[in-house]
Amino acid sequence: MWFVYIIKCEDCSLYTGSTNDLGKRFEAHKSGKGGRYTRSHIPEKIVFFEKYDNKIVALKREREIKDLARKEKLKLIEIKSPG
Repeated sequence: MWFVYIIKCEDCSLYTGSTNDLGKRFEAHKSGKGGRYTRSHIPEKIVFFEKYDNKIVALKREREIKDLARKEKLKLIEIKSPG
């Protein structure tokens, strides 16, 4: 199982990534060992995620989301938020 996710950072910026272990990856971001971006933009919470059966599909979806404008990402989060 693979996940594509969006993290809201404390400065209200958004980070998009993919992983096969969502909880472990979020903890890595929080401890400064995740992506370079989240080392300087402190992760607050996961605001969106989708599940995929394989890595290739997840990576394609991650790229699609990264290419969206912020306004479109916020709409996506509003529609499919995990909580």
